[in-house]
Amino acid sequence: MNEKISSMQFGLLFFSFVGATIILIVPGVMVSFAKQDAWISVFPASISGVVCILIMTALANRYPGLTITQYGSRIVGKWLGKCLGLYYLFFLFLFISQTVNNHIEFVSSVLLPESPSLVIILALLVICCLTVRGGIEVIGRCTEFLIPIIILFLIPLFILALKDSDPGQLKPLLARGLLPVLQGAIVPTAWMSQFFFFGWLIPFLNQPEKARRISLIALGGVIILMVIIDVLTIMVFGPVTDKLSFPFLSVIQYIGIQGSFERLEAFAVSMWMMGIFLKASVLLFIFCLHISHLFELQDYRKFMIPVTLLSVIGSVWVSTNAAELNDFLTFTYPVMGLVNQTLIPLLLLIIDVLKKKHSLL
Repeated sequence: MNEKISSMQFGLLFFSFVGATIILIVPGVMVSFAKQDAWISVFPASISGVVCILIMTALANRYPGLTITQYGSRIVGKWLGKCLGLYYLFFLFLFISQTVNNHIEFVSSVLLPESPSLVIILALLVICCLTVRGGIEVIGRCTEFLIPIIILFLIPLFILALKDSDPGQLKPLLARGLLPVLQGAIVPTAWMSQFFFFGWLIPFLNQPEKARRISLIALGGVIILMVIIDVLTIMVFGPVTDKLSFPFLSVIQYIGIQGSFERLEAFAVSMWMMGIFLKASVLLFIFCLHISHLFELQDYRKFMIPVTLLSVIGSVWVSTNAAELNDFLTFTYPVMGLVNQTLIPLLLLIIDVLKKKHSLL
């Protein structure tokens, strides 16, 4: 594979991939279970991320230069590998469709309530398609450019939110014990295990031996970001946090009303647009790459337009309203994430260990 990205680009890419959607959606779900202890739920949830990173890097070390589509067939056999590849083809289709649908709900409710959904979808996916045509190197450079801008937006918003926050909202600590904290960790567990997707991207890393360390650093960045956002949101809104569709957006809107700055949600929309653009671009790239490897074809770019059109159709079909999307993210995706992003790769690793009788990690 001639295209390569640097370790920095790889780490920033997965920091944005996981963090892009988790910061606006998940905090409210966590608070609904864990209340003021929701920020603690981030830590048990992150265990799935660590496990996923260890599994995927172990598989990559065993099959250097190959994606999960390619080494899956080597581990379980050609025909079973093809069946697994077709299953992941459906999973990727569903995943990118839900991601784009999530984008529709956010933009429609915050920015463009009167705009047709199809216009919002096409505005995103056409740009992503052009980016994917440039290859993973272009996506890596976009990530390297946009993530510092997002961080520069976030820091002053965090500082402004402190003025209207009440640390007393975080008390009492662990008032109901550990069970609610663990329940609050279930949903973010699915997001933390999205490091599974670098099973398609490690072969493009110019120093693949650094994949594990860089991924753990990226996971650490996601953990810090989630803790800060959960703590600030709870300190500002307290027990009503779980009633908000986008809690962190509500924090930004609140500090804009209370302070001397107005329309601060424009920053939130800008950060979301940049983050979702990066995530959707990576997903389109993985989708095209998976198809080319599954059917043993050379150029993944041949599938860009059909995959983009398929994603447009899927994003309209997959959820018809915000309630369906919320149910999927709260109840369905955590189970799918556990099975597809952790258990199946773990099973592949165990089978490979038993066949080759090498060390597990």
